[in-house]
Amino acid sequence: MSDRRESWYDDKAGPMVRPYAVTRGRTRSSRPDLDMITLVIAIHPDNGTLDREYAEILRLCQRPLSVAEIGAQLDMALAVVKILICDLIEQGFLLFRAPPTTVDNPDMDILQAVLDGIRRL
Repeated sequence: MSDRRESWYDDKAGPMVRPYAVTRGRTRSSRPDLDMITLVIAIHPDNGTLDREYAEILRLCQRPLSVAEIGAQLDMALAVVKILICDLIEQGFLLFRAPPTTVDNPDMDILQAVLDGIRRL
């Protein structure tokens, strides 16, 4: 290997950082109630002391976003994003609202309209 940089950097892909490096070795989030459709919103701005990934999540969450949307915007694995979001929730930077667990009486008119729309596609 002539250039030490070649082992971890590719000009087309950019620097390659393993997901466990971003999460400091953690592989599971501390909040089992955080789902991929959970909505998250920032309540405190970054004070300039957060790592880049955390600051980027706060920037994105100026309006409510789902965990899945954040992962897509950051182009990160969902498991990694959930861990980072959990850290921000525990530090008081984010609020979240878990999706409802059950729907007792779904509105059949809405369900029929969705089905009709899908069939027209």
